[in-house]
Amino acid sequence: MNDQVALVTGASRGIGRAIAERLAAAGAEIAVHYNRDQAGAEETLARIGGRGFVLGAELGVPGDADEVLRQLQTGLAGRPLGVLVNNAAAPPNGPIDADTEAGFDRLMAVNVRAPYFLIQRLLPVLADGARIVSLSSVATRMANPGQTSFAMTKGAVETMTRTLAQELGRRGITVNAVAPGATRTEANGAVFEAPGLTELIVGQTALGRLGSGEDVAEVVAFLASPGARWITGQVVDASGGLHLGVG
Repeated sequence: MNDQVALVTGASRGIGRAIAERLAAAGAEIAVHYNRDQAGAEETLARIGGRGFVLGAELGVPGDADEVLRQLQTGLAGRPLGVLVNNAAAPPNGPIDADTEAGFDRLMAVNVRAPYFLIQRLLPVLADGARIVSLSSVATRMANPGQTSFAMTKGAVETMTRTLAQELGRRGITVNAVAPGATRTEANGAVFEAPGLTELIVGQTALGRLGSGEDVAEVVAFLASPGARWITGQVVDASGGLHLGVG
């Protein structure tokens, strides 16, 4: 991936940071996107040796994609974009009786509308043969009442992945998605401190442990690599086999 530029949304922490680090290790220059955590984005950039630049834009609001494009074009300085990773997302709102119309609209705006129109706006700067990888979730194949609206948004991302793979294939652009399961990172570690939660999840995971940001980043990096040139329109489960069946 030498001399390529990769945009990773939501790269100030968590899985996004791990993806940025892995792509940088493969030789890419990273456009490190953040919403509010500029300090975190600057830390990500420092951790990859300054190979790239930081851009800040809130997603899910009017004009978000145009603002990302404006800052990205400054950083690209006339170069094409080789990889787009749609990682940024709003978290679940809870079960249907606790959800709100405002919360639902926010989920749809950040998790569905933002990546869709970001791809639209970035098409002119995407190189032929570029890679688009979006983060989905195992929530799309599980019946978890606490994540209904969240799972709906990720289902939309998976449909977007298949249809855009068909449309953009004429330019050699591959479009895939990665679906993590329970993934512990430095940003969300406290969540897994709830009594019994880690043991419950591990017991329902075929590979017998929690996932890490690095686990997911390896899958994203492969799909962004030349080795994945013949893979498109796919959703790759990166959950370690969470909820595959009865243990």
